[in-house]
Amino acid sequence: MHVKKGDKVKVITGKDKGKTGVILAAYPKDNRVVVEGVNIVKKHAKPSQDNPQGGIISREAAIHVSNVMPLDPKTGEPTRVGYKVEDGKKVRIAKKSGADLDK
Repeated sequence: MHVKKGDKVKVITGKDKGKTGVILAAYPKDNRVVVEGVNIVKKHAKPSQDNPQGGIISREAAIHVSNVMPLDPKTGEPTRVGYKVEDGKKVRIAKKSGADLDK
């Protein structure tokens, strides 16, 4: 996948188009990511140790990875991802500015 946990991303399509957030979780097998503050759904929760009251809670649901683009560290704009080998390690770079996305 072109993004990973901790990346700042912008949603480029869907009901939350234009929103930005940090990736909280990535699921490479399903090609899905959970982005902070994006795709909020209402979920019914039974009373439990953590939530003794139960009820309806709001939380982020996963969205497809093709619907997000990482933000360029220099400009803050969405950018595509390129790859480069430095010192025997594959690093991700921003196509717009050439800045390193892994730092």
